[in-house]
Amino acid sequence: MTRIRELDALRGFAVGGIMLVNTWQHTDKEPPVALDLPIETLFQSRFYPIFSMLFGISFLLFLRGNSRWALLSRLFWLFCIGKVQHSFYEGEVLTDYAFWGAVALLPASFLPGGLPVLLLGLVATAWALLPQVGGGAMLIPGLLLIGMGVWRLRPPRSLLLPGFAVAALATALLSAASASTGNWTVYSVAALAGAAAYSLGLVLLLRPGLSAVLEPLGKTALTNYVSGTAVIVLVTPLLNADPTRWSVVAVAALTLLVQYLFSRWWLTRFRYGPLEWIWRCLTRFRVVPNRLESVRDQNRPLPDPGVP
Repeated sequence: MTRIRELDALRGFAVGGIMLVNTWQHTDKEPPVALDLPIETLFQSRFYPIFSMLFGISFLLFLRGNSRWALLSRLFWLFCIGKVQHSFYEGEVLTDYAFWGAVALLPASFLPGGLPVLLLGLVATAWALLPQVGGGAMLIPGLLLIGMGVWRLRPPRSLLLPGFAVAALATALLSAASASTGNWTVYSVAALAGAAAYSLGLVLLLRPGLSAVLEPLGKTALTNYVSGTAVIVLVTPLLNADPTRWSVVAVAALTLLVQYLFSRWWLTRFRYGPLEWIWRCLTRFRVVPNRLESVRDQNRPLPDPGVP
């Protein structure tokens, strides 16, 4: 099975950003400190959109060789994993992804082509941005559909650079407008534009060295996301005891370093991350082989076909 390495790298990038933002969100914000502004302006609400769109893409990739019944099983067990995580971390999003995957992505998978799905995603996202709706988790279905629609349309790589330029300019202008007006909708649109700029910019910048760091985190994204939230819960008293909040950066960086080293080590021995393997076994109702038998194991990632 061929993995698309750019998607793994993007997923790893999103996991890292989510770890930083989630750690910061679980600290007391009074009194404000200098670190709050760059995190809120540059990182807050920028990474879950990336993760959501990638989930929409992975939905289609799973359907390449599996039935929709298998997909429903996969979503059901993701919901169960999310409920377990919810027992110690209330901010989990796995249950939202599982629910909206079944309610939004599954029906949309019957639509022909990518344009109807993309338009539906844009409308759903615009609706979620209305002040009376409130955004948050309600942005997820639209973003899932946007990911699915974009992947079906397969825009050419020649659009990466102009797309990045437009998204970066929109982010800068909307962020400035949000700072001056305090308007929540403007801030949310700026965050979505920032997510697009980060995604397109990263794909443009990806080189073997950077990709080698991000891919292991992305291939074991479920394991790293859940374990990262467990770390946050355990160190919250330490974070709140730090008036400068620089412990947020230290905890996030150390956690990601350990996760990277563990993920790289694990993937030299196994096909799937720990939670990824459990999820796959539950989905298929059987024990799925996980240990790599040799360096030429057929389940290792093959040369990158790229993102068209």
